[in-house]
Amino acid sequence: MDTSSKENIQLFCKSSVQPVRRPSFKTEYSSSKEKQQCCGELKVFLGALSFVYFAKALAEGYLKSTITQIERRFDIPSSLVGVIDGSFEIGNLLVITFVSYFGSKLHRPKIIGIGCLIMGVGTLLIAMPQFFMQRYRYEKYSPFSNSTLSLSPCLLESDSQLPQSIIEKSQSKRNDECEMDASSSMWVYVFLGNLLRGIGETPIQPLGIAYLDDFASEDNSAFYIGCVQTVAIIGPIFGFLLGSLCAKLYVDIGFVNLDHVTITPKDPQWVGAWWLGYLIAGIVSLLAAVPFWCLPKSLPRLRSREDSNSSSEKSKFIMDDHTDYQTPLGEKSKIMEMARGLINIPAVALGIFSGGIIMKKFRISVYGAAKLYLGSSVLGYLLFLSLFALGCENSDVAGLTVSYQGTKPVSYHERALFSDCNSRCKCSETKWEPVCGENGITYASACLAGCQTSIRSGKTLIFYNCTCVEIAASKSGNSSGMVGRCQKDNGCPKMFLYFLVISVITSYTLSLGGIPGYMLLLRCIKPQLKSFALGIYTLAIRVLGIPAPMYFGILIDTSCLKWGFKRCGSRGSCRLYDSNAFRHIYLGLTVMLGTVSIFLSIAVLFTLKKNCVSKHRSFRTKTEGTVVSARMRKENCTTSDHLLQPNYWPGKETQL
Repeated sequence: MDTSSKENIQLFCKSSVQPVRRPSFKTEYSSSKEKQQCCGELKVFLGALSFVYFAKALAEGYLKSTITQIERRFDIPSSLVGVIDGSFEIGNLLVITFVSYFGSKLHRPKIIGIGCLIMGVGTLLIAMPQFFMQRYRYEKYSPFSNSTLSLSPCLLESDSQLPQSIIEKSQSKRNDECEMDASSSMWVYVFLGNLLRGIGETPIQPLGIAYLDDFASEDNSAFYIGCVQTVAIIGPIFGFLLGSLCAKLYVDIGFVNLDHVTITPKDPQWVGAWWLGYLIAGIVSLLAAVPFWCLPKSLPRLRSREDSNSSSEKSKFIMDDHTDYQTPLGEKSKIMEMARGLINIPAVALGIFSGGIIMKKFRISVYGAAKLYLGSSVLGYLLFLSLFALGCENSDVAGLTVSYQGTKPVSYHERALFSDCNSRCKCSETKWEPVCGENGITYASACLAGCQTSIRSGKTLIFYNCTCVEIAASKSGNSSGMVGRCQKDNGCPKMFLYFLVISVITSYTLSLGGIPGYMLLLRCIKPQLKSFALGIYTLAIRVLGIPAPMYFGILIDTSCLKWGFKRCGSRGSCRLYDSNAFRHIYLGLTVMLGTVSIFLSIAVLFTLKKNCVSKHRSFRTKTEGTVVSARMRKENCTTSDHLLQPNYWPGKETQL
């Protein structure tokens, strides 16, 4: 064979075993400098995204804490409050598909910044009704609130006992208030503001998480996302604390003289400064938009330590095809009071952070993440079932939960609030002005308690000679009462401690699978479809979440024992719930939804297992084929070299 053929064969053999050249010092230096710059900008984005998650969680937590205040201020039922709460999902649903698909092709940080601006404007809009509505009016026991006269609540309910001038004046005032009752439709502004919040929040999750996962190494991706989710959990803590603070301030603070306010936060008619926190949360959301205008459209990609030796794990779960998906870089108070609503949040934050640490520390695979997610869901589900055994008895309310003689049970009907002890008073059954009797029983009003006299001392109003209190009184025979519901020690504080312990453990267990479930989603989709897939994921959550507050509210309304009524006679918000029925409805509906979720998680696990087994077999077959092919090439190379080279040729010693 000629010399050229022999040299080609030798060249082929040498190229298959020659070592890879080390990169030059200049290349290593530039690569290290680029990596440091990328890490710095990525951490800035991580901090900015964490603050945005905090801002939106702050507003969301504050909204949840002011639901009852909004319900009282606008005098609307729970079902309508559910519609207002669901408007956030509606706004998110309107633009999620468009933003998640086209947003990934644009400047993602700036799109997130625009969303923060819209979210801030919507949060500020929620507070606007306070500046346009009439001042809050609450029912008073007597039109003579500034008088020192001792009047009978029983007689005041009967117009025949009052002078004609007072009757006409009261009727004229009632008609004026009925005309002003149209201001209660201002809840529409709250609806629209929450709708804008949903629109503004849309790009934060799909674009922000995808941007973070695109430019972070696979080793750090789960940890970074866990940090973001953990910071997001801190937001509701401040939201609930802010809500608790604002609830203790009178609704019209700064607009009226507080010395003339005759009710306290313990009064059932009290409405706090619900609007104040929305101004604070709106400003925070506007500030969160600033850093995103300074961040680049894309960053250099960081690769993990194992990327040079093995393929990415996500390729095992993405269906192979013959298309090249590489995209150009330019296209990507008291302890108990403070614990109520707040105690679960640190547990959730710790659970989410622990999930991210576990994913990073043990390098859990996609299939392992699915098993961890399912395991935490099942264990949390079992713990949640134990909450059915924890509950508090209903407060003793005459005519609603107990009879006027103090016996249980009582059959509720339209005339249940009336008894022989208050039959001569001609009371209104629509009023809810609770009075606590000395016998420990709460009465719907002083009139229904049969009280004959009342004395006001500052903001304290005491009723005497209450005939209904007397028939159910203890041996002391005291028949007086005070404004407000009775706080009876029925073992509820102790039961609340048990509830807190189980709730904290359940919250931690369920949140432990949060990051594994999220990484499961990110690792099972193609890189160029990541933002769009996260958008579809969010879309599905919003679609399923929109009706949730509505049907929860409708079902909760069925447990109402006493409805309030507006001045014009239409039904208002609920004043008293049946706590047992409330607990069974809320927990039962949650368990039903959790059961469906677990079955779907099991289906996902089996699908991944089947896909993982098939991919493993395919990978093993390809590996064996590659090894056999390489061995055959080596043998052929050795044989050809042996056959083609003679024992001696000119220049052999020189070449050796």
